[in-house]
Amino acid sequence: MEELVKTIALSLVENTEAVSVRETVKEGETVIELKVAAEDRGKVIGKQGRIAKAIRTVVKAASAKTNRNIGVEIVQ
Repeated sequence: MEELVKTIALSLVENTEAVSVRETVKEGETVIELKVAAEDRGKVIGKQGRIAKAIRTVVKAASAKTNRNIGVEIVQ
């Protein structure tokens, strides 16, 4: 799932070197933390959070086969 999120993020941002993805486990749920440059954060979140919501939806659909709860957080 990390590669999926990283691929999506790399296609959205201009500063590709600043993109980092890390997978952690919080309260029984796998969380993928996406970190991008400050100037690219708005591009990843989108207007009213639509792009961020779409990323979460894609990850949720892809994780359905693995029977794991996976969330995506955009961190600073």
